[in-house]
Parts: sequence; structure tokens; C-alpha cells
Amino acid sequence: MTSAAPESRIPEAVHRRRWAILGVLMLSLLIVVLDNSILNVAIKTISTPEPTGLGATQSELEWAINAYTLVFAGLLFSAGLLGDRLGRKKVLLGGLVVFGVGSALAAGSGSPVELIAFRAVMGLGAAFVMPATLAVLMNVFEREEQPKAIGIWAGGVGLAIAIGPITGGVLLDHFWWGSVFLINVPIVVLALGLMLWLVPDSRDPNPGRIDPVGVLLSVVGLVLLVYGIIRGGQLADFTDATVLGAIAAGLAVLTAFVVFEKRSDHPSIDISFFRNKVFSAAIGVIGLVFFALMGVTFFSVFYTQTVRGYSPLQTGLLMLPLAVAQLVFAPRARLVVDRFGNSAVCTAGMLLIAGMLAAFAVLDGDTPIWLLEVIFFLMGVGMAHVMTPLSVVIMQALPREKAGSASALSNTFRQVGGALGIAVLGSVLSTAYRSGIEDKLPAGAPHAAAESIEATLGLAARLGDRGAALVGPAHDAFLHAMHVTALCGAAVAVLGAVAMAVFLPGRPSGGQPDEKEAELVAQEH
Repeated sequence: MTSAAPESRIPEAVHRRRWAILGVLMLSLLIVVLDNSILNVAIKTISTPEPTGLGATQSELEWAINAYTLVFAGLLFSAGLLGDRLGRKKVLLGGLVVFGVGSALAAGSGSPVELIAFRAVMGLGAAFVMPATLAVLMNVFEREEQPKAIGIWAGGVGLAIAIGPITGGVLLDHFWWGSVFLINVPIVVLALGLMLWLVPDSRDPNPGRIDPVGVLLSVVGLVLLVYGIIRGGQLADFTDATVLGAIAAGLAVLTAFVVFEKRSDHPSIDISFFRNKVFSAAIGVIGLVFFALMGVTFFSVFYTQTVRGYSPLQTGLLMLPLAVAQLVFAPRARLVVDRFGNSAVCTAGMLLIAGMLAAFAVLDGDTPIWLLEVIFFLMGVGMAHVMTPLSVVIMQALPREKAGSASALSNTFRQVGGALGIAVLGSVLSTAYRSGIEDKLPAGAPHAAAESIEATLGLAARLGDRGAALVGPAHDAFLHAMHVTALCGAAVAVLGAVAMAVFLPGRPSGGQPDEKEAELVAQEH
């Protein structure tokens, strides 16, 4: 019975109900992650013309996803600081209310533009929920239990990824597309009630100051960069003046953001954290994982529903192995790390992800569907053995009082990686698709008809019998574009594997380091 006396900063009453608190935090996390995974199976429905959907183009779909992601990523760090200053519980409650209101408004959207705007409101609420959940977790668990708790927390992400597509499929089979957003409202109400009852408040005794200039520069820079990339894919021309101008302006504003943060006495992002090579590599690879994953998820829905003809519910069930693998392996990943070390486990996990992304290049219109299931399952195994160890490395690299900052940085890179993945890989998909279908379209076809497979099939439906000849070429062009995009994603994952092999620490000598050693490893360089 050597429970450390110095660690008695956690009140006994809080310590006793720590697992119940973790359950409430996971419920809050669930709705934030659930929203994007539900949307994954709904994007095809939203792209169909009214009254079934909103008739959103591929670029509008990318913005519907990225409006949420960019607001989320841009405000995460300030949200973490506000939680440190005002109290994590208050910020968590406020974030849930905003997220619930945004969900209700998104469900009633009358156009793609309205949907994009209300998704941004949802991103605002989510930005205050995500960092607070992990910061509260770090303050109700002792350090020796933190890796286990983080593993379960990460498993909750896997659970949301599992439940989301299936829930979305069930809703779309029985209700209109807006139901995939409306489902968030009752979950928010339940989470609010449980949080008021169970979760203690906590704050940083020495919180940082809010950095409005830094927040503005980061959001503007990211929006300009993503706009340029998506616009380039839409036009299939990255040499267009508006495309180059937007990308150059975005990079210039992001450079100004880094310079401003280095000189500021209260930066949004403390650039000094990145002097630690282990921390920098871990956080960068989290971005690369989500870059590859979000881009692949975007095109896999069109593969299963449009090319293979599965319903939204069937698509949700097809994605189940990806989530089940994360759910099963994420809580156990720390045991593998104890034996083989962070570097070996994370490198192997990234190489497995890269291999599964490359495997999408062998999928065709008549490939046995069990092969897709194997790919999804092994991709989930790879993610579990990358995300969980990296989350522990990042969270233990900073003192407990800065838990909000560590969580926000981790999630910022995750969301920015995902947004850039959808923008870049979505543009690769759009450009490769257009090059394969453009010469098959009838003379006088609108430019937008070559932007995506849904747009081409929509034109084919309007042409009636004359359009039937377009279906086969559209499927072939999409499959070719999917193969190109998957190989690009695989190349990004290989870069992540190299970073893991070079920068992450290997297996500690003598087994598990104690707390002092763990802090020294996290703070060196």
C-alpha cells in the first residue's frame, strides 16, 4: 500500500468517483466525435438534390466538414486556456450548450451555405468540450493511472467511430438527413445533467492570458490555405490565380502567426514546447494520422454507397471493423508499449496504416467486400497502436496544471491534420476524377458535372436514356481517382512512420520508468 502521499492533491471524494467521472467525460467526448462519424455516412445523402438532400457539391461537402473542423482547431487552444482560467467544468457545460444549439440549427438547414454556417457554430461548442474532457481526466486520476484512463478515453473515440456510421445509417433509413444532427440534442441534455451532478471543477492556479490576435491569425491563415486547396480541386487547376493567391496568403498569415507567437508574452501556442523533439514528433504524427484517415473516410463512403450500391446503414456496418479494432486494442496498447517501447510500436502502427491505405488501390467495383473489412480492421489496429501511446507521451510531457494546453495542442494538430487531409486528398480525388471523366461527358455539359461522381450521375439521371452510357465511365473514373488518392495518403503515413522511428524514445531500460524518469524523458532536449 504505497500510494504516494505527495499525490494526495486529489480529494478523496473525487478519487472514489473517478471512474464515473470518466464515463461522463466520455459521453461528452462521444457527441463531438460522433457528429463527424455520423456525417461520414450522410455526405452522399446531403449531396443528392432536394427534397432528399441539399444538392451539395463536392466542394460544399468538404466545407461542411471543414467549417466545423477549422473553427474547432482554431479555437481549441484559447478554449483550453479559458478552461484553465475559468474552470474546466464551466467551460465544458457552456461548450455542450453551444454544440447542442448548433446541432438543432444544422438539422433545419435549408441550403448548403446554411449547413456550413451552423456546422461552424457546432465547431465553436466542440472546441470548448474536447480539451476540457482530457484536462479534467488528468486532474481526477493519479499519474500512475493516467495511461490506463487515457487508453479508455481513446477507446471512447473508437466507440464513437463505431456508433456514428451505424446510428447515421439507421436514422437515414427512417428519417430525413437533418436527423443526423438532431440526434445530438438529447445526448447533450443527458451529458449536462450528469456533469452537473458528478464532475468537479478544476483550474490552473497560474493560467495564461487569452491571445485574440494569435487566434485570429491562425483561423484566417488556415481558412485561406484550405480554401485555396479546395478551390484548386474544384477547378482542377492549381495554377489558377485565385488558387495560388489564397494558398500564398494562407501560408503568409500562418508564418506571421508563428512569428507573433514567438514574440508574444502570452502566446496561444508556446513555441518552446516544440524544442522537445519527442513532443514535436508525437504531435506532428497525430496530424499525419488524421490527414490520411479523414481523406480516406471521405472517399470510402462514395465507394461503398455509389459504386458498390450499399445503403447508409450498410455502409455504417461496413465501417464497424475500423472502430471495433480501436475499441479492443486502444486500452491495451500501453501493455505493448511497456514491452517494446514507443518508437517500435508507433512505427509499426504507422506502417500498418500506410499499408492499408495503399491496399485501397486494389479495390474495384467487384472486389469481394470482405477484403474491405480486413483493410478497415487492420487500419483500426494500426491507429490504436499510434494514437494511444502518442496521447500519453503528449499529456505527460507537460505538468498537470497545463493539461488543458497539452490537450488543446494535441487536438489542434489532429483537427488541422484532418481538415488538410479532406482538403488535399479531396482535391486530389476531384482533380483525378475530372481528368478521367471530362472527355466522356456530352458536349455542353456544365463544368460542375465533372467535379464528382455524384455530379456526373446527377447529369446522367437528367439526360434519361442518353445518360445511361455515363454510369460505367463515371464508376471507372472514380475508382482510378480513389486509387491515386489512397496512394497519396499512404505516402503521408510512411512519412509519419519515419518520424516515429527517428524521434520517439525506444524501450526504457529496466522496464517501466517511474514518475520522475517519465518527467525527465518528457522534458529533455
